[in-house]
Amino acid sequence: MIDDEDVQVVLTASAGRRVIGVGSVAGLGLILLYLALVQSPSVGWQVFMVGFGTGALWLAQRMWQATTLRLVLSPAGLTCSDGRVVADMEEIIGVDRGAFAFKPSNGFMLKLSRKGPFAWEPGIWWRIGRRVGVGGVTPGTPAKVMAEMIQERITQRGTD
Repeated sequence: MIDDEDVQVVLTASAGRRVIGVGSVAGLGLILLYLALVQSPSVGWQVFMVGFGTGALWLAQRMWQATTLRLVLSPAGLTCSDGRVVADMEEIIGVDRGAFAFKPSNGFMLKLSRKGPFAWEPGIWWRIGRRVGVGGVTPGTPAKVMAEMIQERITQRGTD
């Protein structure tokens, strides 16, 4: 576990973004289920809408659980409040937070030196191969501070 003195930045979901994000996905699921029951044009469309509506409701529930987590930046790297290591500091080789970067909303992308196992916490972070996306329903300013601190460490590592 990480001591409180090692914590440099903590990134959590903001309450308003959490409610709006989960509510939007749940609303989509409910609308699709309603339309499937009330006015679907054929059985094929009905099955399609029930499947996507159910999937959206599952995603909303999953997002509600995931957005209770926090991301913690320490000298060792980026960890999740449930104990999972998102990225070790030694493995991070780049940070991308440009306007055209493939990254979550209000977040940033980390490039790693090694592939990691697939992980997905909707609205907070995800990892596919050598890429880690951080953000979604998180506030932009703390995410920017976290990205800048990681970038600074990468720069310092290169000069040492």
